[in-house]
Amino acid sequence: MSELVVVGFKDAEEADRVLFKLAKLKKEHLIDLEDAVVVIRDEAGKIHLKQSINLTTTGSTTSSSFIFISGSLWGALVGLLFLHPFAGFILGGAIGVGAGALSGSLSDYGIDDDFIKSLGKTIPINSSALFILVRKAQPERVLAELSGIKGKVMRTSLSPEQEKKLQEALADSTPPITA
Repeated sequence: MSELVVVGFKDAEEADRVLFKLAKLKKEHLIDLEDAVVVIRDEAGKIHLKQSINLTTTGSTTSSSFIFISGSLWGALVGLLFLHPFAGFILGGAIGVGAGALSGSLSDYGIDDDFIKSLGKTIPINSSALFILVRKAQPERVLAELSGIKGKVMRTSLSPEQEKKLQEALADSTPPITA
């Protein structure tokens, strides 16, 4: 089961920097992120979302491969019976890819956008927040790597003990002590 963690930062660019560090930790297999979104509230109070995963591509690659194959096969079958088989295959494939891209753009993968926007309205002007959905992690190693980062835990689905450790690590500039 994935864990939701939302951390707010006083600086508008800090969430981007932390996400960059998390991406490095992901390459080292210390954390596995299902989704990550950076929220920035500008000087006018407007909320800006930066999705870390291209939702259209995600939906397109997952569902369009099945739709492409079935669309191509049905197109070839109809083409074989009524038209030229190659034209039916191409037309069916094109329809399959289009349907896959459309389903990807309409699906909401990961953290709910309405939740992100509503919580994003609560952060101060000229600040940022990082929303992450963590599949699995090595908490002690991740917290040690993130030491020195100042932030405030806004929401989480972590246990109270884990949340306390995270908040202590983000509030202190020294590396967290692991038991």
